Amino acid sequence: MTQMPVHLAAAVAIGLSAYAYAQPARAAEPVGTWLTEDGRARVRTERCPSDQSRLCGYVVWLQKPLDDDGKPRVDRYNPDARKQGRPSLGHQILLGLKPNADGRFEGKIYNGDNGKLYDVTVWSDTSNELSLKGCMLAVFCGSQTWARVSDLLPSQLQASTGAPNGPRPDQEWAAKGPAPATLGKTRPPESQASPPR
Repeated sequence: MTQMPVHLAAAVAIGLSAYAYAQPARAAEPVGTWLTEDGRARVRTERCPSDQSRLCGYVVWLQKPLDDDGKPRVDRYNPDARKQGRPSLGHQILLGLKPNADGRFEGKIYNGDNGKLYDVTVWSDTSNELSLKGCMLAVFCGSQTWARVSDLLPSQLQASTGAPNGPRPDQEWAAKGPAPATLGKTRPPESQASPPR
């Protein structure tokens, strides 16, 4: 067996270390609770209940949860009339973002201020910041940085997604299968149900 000359071995070692150094740092997992750049909301990001490869996000706190009449803010600008009465607190804004080749997540973000959807890319280079780049018509783009928060504020939703006192996923992103309260319980078919007394 022949020995590798020392200078060749050193060159290989230096080349391998330079290659490893040149590789991009692995992005931090973009899950957690984040204060939006304008400070008006906190958004909880997590893997979607229906597809763990995707990223969903929910409004879990609002600086102004009540409207001018003292009633809970609702999603009044939503183009889907069935959703216009849903509370703004707890609704989903990141809609099942897909991972891309760069280790980021991309898809649609919902803006409750105007009821519109925008293209968005989300990533986290550090554990304390979430970066977002949103575009309309792929021409008008803007970026924001949200800061991680770990404290709880009054009126902040704390429970699991889909649970009481937790955010509500849109139907297409909700966990599939029977609701937890119905597990193990079966209901007889209508033809076998007991008649009312």
